[in-house]
Amino acid sequence: MAASRRRHATPGRIGRVGRQAVPRPRVIMALLLLLGLVCMMLLDGYLRAEVGNDQRVRSDASADTVPGDVLEGGPILSFPGGTARTRSVPDRTIVLTFDDGPDPEWSGKVMDVLAENDVPGTFFLVGSMISRYPDVVRRMVEEGNEVGVHTFTHVDLSYQSEARVKREIAQTQLALAGAAGITTTLFRAPYSSKTEAIDDYSWPVYKRLGAMGYTSVFIDTDSEDWQQPGVSKIVEWATPKDDEGASVLFHDAGGDRSETLAALPKYIAKMKAKGYTFTTVSGAQQQDADGDEGAEAAGAAHPGPAQGDPEQASHRPADTAGRWEGRALLAAVAVAEWTVPGLAVVLAVVGVAVLGRFGMMLLLARRHHRRRNRRGFSWGPEVTGPVSVIVPAYNEKECIAGTLNSLAASTHPIEIVVVDDGSTDGTAEIAESLGLPDVRVIRQENAGKSAALNNGVRQARHDIVVMMDGDTVFEPDAVHQLVQPFADPGIGAVAGNAKVGNRSTMIGAWQHIEYVMGFNLDRRMYDLLRCMPTIPGAIGAFRRRAVLEAGGMSEDTLAEDTDITIALHRAGWRVVYAEHARAWTEAPASLGQLWRQRYRWSYGTMQALWKHRRSVTDRGPSGRFGRVGMPLVVLFQIVTPVFAPLIDVFTVYAMVFVDFRASLLAWLAVLAVQLFCAAYAFRLDREKYRYLLMLPLQQLAYRQLMYLVLIHSCVTAATGGRLRWQKLKRTGEVGAPHVGAS
Repeated sequence: MAASRRRHATPGRIGRVGRQAVPRPRVIMALLLLLGLVCMMLLDGYLRAEVGNDQRVRSDASADTVPGDVLEGGPILSFPGGTARTRSVPDRTIVLTFDDGPDPEWSGKVMDVLAENDVPGTFFLVGSMISRYPDVVRRMVEEGNEVGVHTFTHVDLSYQSEARVKREIAQTQLALAGAAGITTTLFRAPYSSKTEAIDDYSWPVYKRLGAMGYTSVFIDTDSEDWQQPGVSKIVEWATPKDDEGASVLFHDAGGDRSETLAALPKYIAKMKAKGYTFTTVSGAQQQDADGDEGAEAAGAAHPGPAQGDPEQASHRPADTAGRWEGRALLAAVAVAEWTVPGLAVVLAVVGVAVLGRFGMMLLLARRHHRRRNRRGFSWGPEVTGPVSVIVPAYNEKECIAGTLNSLAASTHPIEIVVVDDGSTDGTAEIAESLGLPDVRVIRQENAGKSAALNNGVRQARHDIVVMMDGDTVFEPDAVHQLVQPFADPGIGAVAGNAKVGNRSTMIGAWQHIEYVMGFNLDRRMYDLLRCMPTIPGAIGAFRRRAVLEAGGMSEDTLAEDTDITIALHRAGWRVVYAEHARAWTEAPASLGQLWRQRYRWSYGTMQALWKHRRSVTDRGPSGRFGRVGMPLVVLFQIVTPVFAPLIDVFTVYAMVFVDFRASLLAWLAVLAVQLFCAAYAFRLDREKYRYLLMLPLQQLAYRQLMYLVLIHSCVTAATGGRLRWQKLKRTGEVGAPHVGAS
């Protein structure tokens, strides 16, 4: 890419152009897109948090504040009138309860067994699972089973704040309203068991929920099917003693439930053979309220949650607002369920592409370096004839003297053509006052960089023209090195090695790494593949005839350098890279300037690619670029950069919600590959390695900025927006050749 791509604004409109340089609505759209993706990932991570975690999270605690009749009472705990009351399951009655669902595989199979045996079940559901599998919940309710709240994320509420407790319950109810159009008054805490296990940590939670109208349900008998002890053990452990009634715990989710599924019909048959009946929690409450004489009749009727005394029925129709909010939650979850796995697949493809690019760059860059630096390599007879150097300048008073002085020290014969594009700061006067030989200053009204370059090409006296920026400093042998490939008559343009001069700041160091690794290493690869996409505006050489035949520097796009490079490919010219032709440019010194520059680069590149899209179907050199170069540019300069920063976001997601250690190691491995590639690029360019200490921070911060820039550019392209230029502020810091600098 060029070190400074710009279209000059007219002097009278600079202020207004500055305000419009970054269209705020499109920035907001880019940020909203990023925020939406992050929210989807956070939602998906929240849905998966702690689900299926079947480990107890704290040790036993005292129960000094828990009433004794609660500790010794039945498994159904409510707080009518604010007073704790427990109920027992009537004798020879079983309340089959299932935890941790719904599950798309096991819950349905469990319901099949219950339906085949005409037995109701009470399912305590995790809200996040309801959100993901609402159809399963809908079937539960339609088939007469009872459902209760098992929190939203299967978290131990004992250590949670009051706000978190309310949120866990409310979110689960919202999901239930969206899935089945109901709410429920039943609750079971994760990791709970019998009432005798209530302690001083959990008791306040149950009292708080009781005040909210919830009935907390415990167990009398635990099948311990989560341990997968075998079918016979599950049946044995789930069987109550001495004909007592029992609230029995099974699981329909949270892991492999094949043993549960095999044990359940045997258990039901065994208990029916012993004269037991099956009911729901609401049915057990009703039987206990009606007295022992009605227990047998109530049990035989298998009362569902909507039957019996309305005050005892646990299901309530959700209000209209609750249903719509619940449906919105389910819709968001459905999007997240599709987005995150889909994004994971895309990022996996991008990751493979990125690693493949690194491998290809290393291989081709090594081959390029060896080929161009081997003893005896030559493009042909040494090019010694004079060339024209065109310096377009617009308000470059800080830099123009250093630029021209560096050219005056050139070891190659040159004429210097300064095209002043309507500068208002005395740039032309400064250039003339230097009194340098072979310097011509041409003044024109402000018309833009492309017009200035075209004017310079027309005024040039020599067959080879070198184009540069007014803020760039050439090394003494840069021009000589740059023009040597023109000994080959098939070469129409040569890309030089643009380097960041103001690299002492953090932003400058980031760009220095990008220039050495991302631009110059890329150019070696593109050179060997004969599909160089861009001659950098900071340092590039052209056959004058080739430029004129291509129609000059076009104003159709904001990336005139990319545009003319592709045009030369399509005209049959070869474009190569001269690594030893080095120029030093002043990179943007602030995030705002960097944003504006890269926004224009990326948008201009998209314009140029679209303009030359027909090269994909062309034959010859044009078709070669269209079918090789263009896909590589789209993949590596648009698609991959857009998604690459999301790898960091996805890594954070995986570290928080999946596997911290594995995710961190994977990220570090990719970073190590990038560091290796960067180190090799620095070795080829003979740069000092100390700047690579900034690489990890660059990956964390700089890539996110580039991501937003590309999204911004894509939005601009999609909405048909136009971009005006705002001139970057120059300091003149790169004021002298950095020969051998690093």
